[in-house]
Amino acid sequence: MSSKNEWTAHDVPDQTGKRFLITGASSGIGLEAARVLAQRGGHVVLACRNPLKAERALSEIRDSAASADVELVSLDLASLASVRACAEELNAAGNAIDVLINNAGIMAVPQGTTEDGFELQFGTNHLGHFALTGLLLDRILDSENPRVVTVSSNAHKTGRIKFDDLQSERKYNRASAYAQSKLANLLFTMELHRRF
Repeated sequence: MSSKNEWTAHDVPDQTGKRFLITGASSGIGLEAARVLAQRGGHVVLACRNPLKAERALSEIRDSAASADVELVSLDLASLASVRACAEELNAAGNAIDVLINNAGIMAVPQGTTEDGFELQFGTNHLGHFALTGLLLDRILDSENPRVVTVSSNAHKTGRIKFDDLQSERKYNRASAYAQSKLANLLFTMELHRRF
């Protein structure tokens, strides 16, 4: 057990019986969260865009915990068709989702758009997660103690929602587009909390 002022992965309690869906679980924060939750007995669904990285992550988690209960689902947050297909697959399975961790994201990329024409960072980091959460809401509310965790960033502090240029078509700046997406994550999370 760690000291009072330091919380580490060792402090994560038993998660047996809980089902987690983690976006962007093939690397970084998502992979580490998936590994620890699986090691603690949780059923973890890795929602990943890249199938090769997803398989590698699945193997890593299983190597770290022989009894890990993990599975993969395909998800590209830059495609609303992919978001819908992922949600349809999970909804069809009919399992409650105790914790949805909206973790996947991109940062400071060159100007581009999603498959649906949205500014790439705003579309991937915010709109994709917004749609996924809404489409899975019934499965989330099936849980006795549901949670939605949306990973943001201190960049939200400089973020501004540019309603007159939401897609950064008139002026694009990598950092400010990222900050806007991270602020949108927090505003969404606060409103979701207020409603539920």
